[in-house]
Formats: sequence, C-alpha cells, structure tokens
Amino acid sequence: MDENLEQYATPRQWELITAAIKHGSDRKAGKALGVNKGAFNRARAAVAVKAARYGYAPDHDLLHPTAPGFKVRGSSTLYDMTSGEAKLQWLKTDIDKEAQEEAFRAALVGFKDEIPATTAITGPLQTLSHLLTLYPVGDHHFGMLAWGEETGGEDYDLKRGEELLCGAMDHLVRTSPASQQAAIAILGDFMHYDGMMPVTPTHGHLLDADSRFPKMVRAAIKCLRYLIARALEKHEHVRLIIEIGNHDLSSAVFMMECFEALYENEPRVEVDNSPRNIHCMQFGKNMLGTHHGHKIKVDALAQFFANDFKEIWGGTTYRYFHTCHDHHDRVKEVVGGVVEGHRILAPADAHSAQNYRSLQSMKAIVYHAEYGEVARHTVNPAMLDDQ
Repeated sequence: MDENLEQYATPRQWELITAAIKHGSDRKAGKALGVNKGAFNRARAAVAVKAARYGYAPDHDLLHPTAPGFKVRGSSTLYDMTSGEAKLQWLKTDIDKEAQEEAFRAALVGFKDEIPATTAITGPLQTLSHLLTLYPVGDHHFGMLAWGEETGGEDYDLKRGEELLCGAMDHLVRTSPASQQAAIAILGDFMHYDGMMPVTPTHGHLLDADSRFPKMVRAAIKCLRYLIARALEKHEHVRLIIEIGNHDLSSAVFMMECFEALYENEPRVEVDNSPRNIHCMQFGKNMLGTHHGHKIKVDALAQFFANDFKEIWGGTTYRYFHTCHDHHDRVKEVVGGVVEGHRILAPADAHSAQNYRSLQSMKAIVYHAEYGEVARHTVNPAMLDDQ
C-alpha cells in the first residue's frame, strides 16, 4: 500500500482502502464493514484521480506533488526511446481554488477564536422610532489602483479609498435624522480582488491593484468598523448587510463571519451573515432587499424576493431593492416594487475608463415605517474635498 496516498483521501476512503488490505479482499472487507464491494474500487479510483491532480501518480511517472495551493493543469514527459525511462518532465500548475477556499475557512476559524469582541458602545439619548436610515455602500473596490493621467479622473489607492468612505459616512450621519434603526448595506465588490493574486475570481482577468492582499483586508476591516461606530453614535440599532460581488466571492463571506464574531457582545449591532446572494429585511410596511446586481436581471429581481421572502412580501406595501455592479444611478419601477442601482465613490480604473462613464456619490435613504421613503441625502467626493 502506498502510504503517500493517504493525504489525498477522505477518512472514509482511507478506511475502505486499508480495510481491503487488512481483510485480504474487497469481498471480505465489504462483509466486515457492511458495504458493497464496489465501494472499494470507487474509493481507490477517487483517491488516485485526486492524487494525480496534485502531481502524484507513480504508475504514470508523476512523482513530484505540486506546492500547497496549486494543482496540475497538464503534464508532458520525454521518454528514452530505447530504455523507455522518463528523461524529462514538465508540469503545468494552476491555483487550486478549492485549497484557497479551505485556507480562507481555516483562517476564519482561527480569526473568530482570537479576535476580541467589541464591547458595548454608548448610543444616542433620543431617536425616532418611526424612521430607518439606509446607508448603501456601492462597489468600493478596496485595493484598486487608478492613475488619473491614464483614466482622465482622479488617483485612487487604499489611502484614498479610506478617506472617501469614512468622509462620506461622516457627512451622511451628520445630515441624516436620528432614526432609531439604521442599516449599512455593502452592495458587493467591497474588495477589488479575492486572494493573493490581483485577478477576478471567476475569469482570472488581471486587475490594477494597490499594495498587498493582507493590507487591503486590514484597510477594509478598519473602514467597516468605522462606519458601524459612526452609525451607532446616531442610531440605536444598526444592521450590517454584506452582499457577495463578482470581485469578492470568498472575501465577502469571510467579512460576514468576521463581523458577526466581532460584534457578538454588542446587542445594538446585528450582522446578517447569510451566505446567499440576496438579503432582505422588513421595517414597518417597507421591504428592503439587496443584491449585487451581477446575477439577477433588474426586471426579475422583485420576483426572486417575492418567492424567497413570502411573509415579508405579503406584510409590506413599499418594496425597495438595492443593487450596484454597473456603478450607475438607476431607478426602475417594476411590478411589486422599485429597483435602484447606485453610483460608487471610487473613480474608474484603466479598464472602466476605456468603456464606461459614471459620476461618483454615496447616499443615505430615510424610510418611514408607515409611508415608505421620505427623504434622502447625497454626498460626492468634491463636497468632501471642500470640507
């Protein structure tokens, strides 16, 4: 038995493989374990296939496993025509997305165990119970790099991203009413990329990136904590919603769990850590839904919420669905509600500057428990720079 194969097997697969050797045949092992003898061949085949994916298949002259985090994409072997022995071998490797996801989850477990939970924060003395203020944060693309000379706009990096987002929140909290309820809705693509390499997670497109991934994560967490702290100064209860974008498929889930752990001892903060790609809440007669905007078309979005959140749909009169993704302000009344797309604070990067045009802003939208939307406040980068 090749002990090196154990690292590529699940505990159950390895139990079957070792049992067949111990009992001398698949039939006898199957009788002892109460399984069909075909299970043993399936286990061996599955382990062999997985091992080959990581560069280990001795019967086929693959003897050098890939480095952690990588898997084999292809291989070429040069054989001696006389002896048949392998002389040279080339392995083409690629990032192992499964291993990357496992690493994210392992880091999350450790992070949640070690991170100090935030203690209670003193809130406002008086708030308006009939109002809720929504702070939608469009795609902020923390970690993006933009060079103004190339884009025709302004420079953008981590430092500028922090200045814009924190400054916008300061302005909106100051100008909004002291509603009892508040919601901070991160509408996806809060992070510009999703791992150690600055590429889009699904298609591998190269992105203009500022600095390193750990530094980007630190800046994003720091800013999000600032947004929550500012909201808690004005509002009695704050709900955090983080949508999964097409740039931050894994990071968004990590951030949900991170902040759920961080505020577990703060009763005034509620974190919606559902890993779904749509989220929903009810405030009086208002249904407030969020989705990044890259998976469900505008005309179909209300139908998804009606189907998935039937009780909230049936118990509300005003239904608002907030998206971003294309970075433009768009408001469209559909059957059952209103779908609104939002601008973002970040300027265009080189790719966007060649293909799109949109203004920059962030809003705070005020909802009345009985009458739906009653006010909104808007801030743009020029206003912040003039303050």
